[in-house]
This record gives sequence, structure tokens and C-alpha cells, in this order.
Amino acid sequence: MKQNESYTGRINRKVQKKLRIIAAAAGREPADLVLKNATFVNVFSNELSHGDIAVAQGLIVGIGVYHGLRELDMTGHIVLPGFIDAHIHLESALVSPSEFAKAVLPHGTTTVITDPHEIANVMGTDGVEYMLQATEGLPVDVRFMLPSCVPATPLDESGAALDFRAIDSFYDHPRVQGLAEMMDFPGVVAADTQVVEKIVAAQAHHKKIDGHAPGLSGNELNAYISAGVYSDHECSTLEDALAKLERGQYIMIREGTAAHNLQTLLPLLSEQYADRCMFCCDDKHPSDLLEKGHIDHIVRQAIAQGADPIRTVKVACHNAARYFLLNNRGALAPGYLADFVIIDNFQDFTIETVFKKGEVLYENGRVAPFDRPQIAPYLTQRAHNTFHVAPLTADSFAESRPRGVIGLVPGEIVSRDAGYACAIDVKRDILKMAVVERHRNTHHIGIGYLQGYGLRAGAVATSVSHDSHNIIVVGADEADMAAAANRVVENKGGIVVMEHGKLKAEVVLSIAGIMSDEPLEQVNRALEQAKEAAMALGVRSGIDPFMTLSFMSLPVIPTLRLTTRGVFDVASQKYV
Repeated sequence: MKQNESYTGRINRKVQKKLRIIAAAAGREPADLVLKNATFVNVFSNELSHGDIAVAQGLIVGIGVYHGLRELDMTGHIVLPGFIDAHIHLESALVSPSEFAKAVLPHGTTTVITDPHEIANVMGTDGVEYMLQATEGLPVDVRFMLPSCVPATPLDESGAALDFRAIDSFYDHPRVQGLAEMMDFPGVVAADTQVVEKIVAAQAHHKKIDGHAPGLSGNELNAYISAGVYSDHECSTLEDALAKLERGQYIMIREGTAAHNLQTLLPLLSEQYADRCMFCCDDKHPSDLLEKGHIDHIVRQAIAQGADPIRTVKVACHNAARYFLLNNRGALAPGYLADFVIIDNFQDFTIETVFKKGEVLYENGRVAPFDRPQIAPYLTQRAHNTFHVAPLTADSFAESRPRGVIGLVPGEIVSRDAGYACAIDVKRDILKMAVVERHRNTHHIGIGYLQGYGLRAGAVATSVSHDSHNIIVVGADEADMAAAANRVVENKGGIVVMEHGKLKAEVVLSIAGIMSDEPLEQVNRALEQAKEAAMALGVRSGIDPFMTLSFMSLPVIPTLRLTTRGVFDVASQKYV
């Protein structure tokens, strides 16, 4: 009986709310908020429309002529739907989800779709639960795609291994939209049973499945899509994107910190293709968030390069909402959430005010205060105790045979095969690189060489190394490599620059070794100081010293990568 009364009470409250919405929409009662004389992007008619926008109970209830308890004159401004990032790893911002929300609100982002596979590779399902709790009730709506590849491939040594059973219960969470990027595309094409199980389980829950298949083509691409993969964000050429789009995949045009694909894929923002496109950042470092922005930066760039403004805005909000079945987002129309952005004009694209469910969250350069989510103590403790590594010495990085040389490709996260080396040769820009397993104290250390990084002395180490987040260290001296890696462990994670045994700079990332407890601005200052220290030791101009390293151990990106077991050729699927 008590349960029935509770249910009846909930229904009554919802009925009262709905009656209020209908009364305000019909004009019988004043709306809570009215944007008077609004010029707004109409994503349905693909034009600028005009009228008053009325809001009640957090919803847009009408477009026309309205009066409200609060009225704002929009003359001379343009109203847009709130932006949606279709694919991002929140961990890449190196700060807590609360700090991330605080950073992107001024840029008009009201919803993001995140894949927590970075922290899941460290903490397993506890990592997914940590992120769900850390994002509960944030002013930016955080939706989840469940990690599909933990580890990314069987070659990795992660902190966890998640099969379809491990993640299945999370599909019932109201903020889970589907299965995240299926990076193990070789496993899909080869019909690996464990990989296919994850796809089938997601489909059993009627969920979306995102893709990650750079350069896949022909019958292998057909097999990948036929398995049930609906999208791709790894297109670095127009030909690759069109091949996937023509076969029915949605294309996430990525412009982040590590990868810049907008200029190449700009032709997709045409009348012919744009409806199958979304914007995403994938990875976004603190400096980019602070200096350039978020989805607004992509929109601004696209318009500046000649893309139609209305079509571009639609790609930034409506298309992602439709793809992820977020049916009350991504448009300014009755029944949609009152998530909107006020800008000055399309040319300058200055964001002046951001609303979430009809409440002002950003205005006059200030983000409205909000409560930080509460995280279970056991998860907080677990997240701050993820390193299990024995102390390292210079001898830990000794080698007895030639090792493969990974050649950097300027401006890309792909690499090239640069042959073999048997010793550090600074004059030829050949540095020693190692990946140290840090989750289970296995003492596994993969050793190889790196060319094109530029370091002339010292060492750089980081625990941000996609996706298993073992410690990756590169150096001109084995003793400095050991000192840098040991300091990372001492800090419970982060980035370290070392020279002659002396600490030159560091960024402490004590949440699972990949995120900081500190404010974004503080983390950014430490990160920029560390970059300066690395550059002073010779890291080449134009290279992000840490973002570059962070992808060198991910064995799903061509050509050569370094795992805890050695240098691996992604194309041939063999160690070299």
C-alpha cells in the first residue's frame, strides 16, 4: 500500500507539472521565462526563425507571442540549441568531471556523451561507477557509452578485463546510451566470440554501438558495419569518411587536442552529407578548453572556413541528439529542454549566456555555482590507490638486442616504422622508450626506441598512456627514466620531467593516475610549466610532449606501438 501511495504521489506531481506546462503553452498562464523577440536557429526548417520563446518547468513550451514571470529581450542576438559533444573521454581533460563541466559551460555545451574507458582500464567497473557518481546532477548533462574494449586489445595489460557480463547491468542506468567505440575492429572482422558477445548484448538492450576503425575499407568495413557498429570518429581522410557514410555509418567529425580532422572533413558539412554528421572532441586537454573552447570552437572554425552557419549549428546539436535518441534535446521547439545558448552573431560567435533547463548557468563571464556530486568513500579511496610498481633503476631499462624504432608523424597520432636501434643516439634523435606495467606489479617492461621527439637530455614520464594507462617514459638517459617513473608512482599518477636526477616539473594526477583533484586553471598552469620544461630539454616545437607520448602505447593505431611486452606492428599484428 505504501508503495502504491508513493507511486500515486509521483503521478500526481507529474500531472501537476504537465498541467502547468500546458497552461503556459496555451497562454493561459505566464511562462516562467520568455526570450522576447528571439531570432533562433530552427533545425527543422533549416533557417533563422523569429518569435518569443516561452519556458516553463524547464521545457520550451511555445514559440510565438508570450508573456512570462521573467522576460529577456533578445533583439540583436541569436539563440541556438545547447551544444552536444558526441564522443569525449572526460578523463582527457585531466580534471574531475565537476571541473570539466565548469570549463565547458561558458562554451555552450549542455550535453556530452562520454566513454569512461580510460578510468575503466585502471579500475574496471569501479571506474565506471566512479564516473557515474562523479557526474550525477552536474549542470552539464553527462551521458555514457559503456567501454567496449577493456583492455583495448588482448595485447594490453590493463587494471581490469571487462567482458559483456561485467558491464551488462550498467545498461539499465538511465544515463547509459550504449556501447562505446569498438576499437578492436580486427576482432570484429575476425568474428572473435568475446567481441561479438559485447555487440549482441548491447543490441539486446536496444542500445547504440559506436565505432573506431581508422582506414578500414572494402569487405572488412562491410563486416564491421554488418556486425552492428553505427558510427565512426576516426576518419582522417575524406575518402575514409565517405566510404563509411555511404554504407550507413554516422560520421563524428573530430577536432580535439590530439587529432584535428575538421579541415579535411569540411566537405561533409554540405547539404548532401551533413545530416549524417556530428561533432566531437574525443580528447580535450586543459589548455584547449581554456584558450580555444569546446564544441563552439569547432563551429566557429567551420563557419570561418565557409560552412553554412545554420547547417553547422545543426550538426553541433540536433544530429547527435537524434543519433543517441535524446529526443528532447538539440532543438528549440515546444517540448524540448530549455537548453540554449545566446550568441552575438555567426561571424564572431561570442557566447554571451548559457541556459540549462531554463536556468542561467553562464552569464557575464561567470559560471553559476553548483553542488559537487557526492562519491562513495570506497570509490574515492580506490581511485587514489591504483599504483602497484616496484622501484625502478637504470638497469630496469637495459636491453640486450636491437629494438624497433617508432617514428613520429608530425601532427598525427599514427606512427611509422623507423627500423631498429640498439642504443640511445641523441644526435640521430633516437631515444629509449619504455612502458612499465603499473596495475599488478608484474615487473613487465616493454622497451623500444622513439624517433622524432627531439629530447636531448633527461626524461619524460606519464601515467596517461591510452588506454591501459601504464607508465610510459622516454629519455636520453636510463637513470633519469627510472627517476621520472618512480616520481610518477610516488605522486600516485601524473606527468614528470626529470634531468640529471633533478625534478624539473610535474603534474600530479592522483585520481586513477589520470585526473587531478585540483581546479582546471591550476592543473593547466602545472601542465604548461611541464611543457616548457620538456621543450627546454629539446622536445621539438609543434609536438605536445605528453599527448604525443600518451598514444604511443595504444596498439590499435598504426603503425608501430609499444606495449608492456615490446614494440608491436599494428598492421601485421606482430611484435618486431
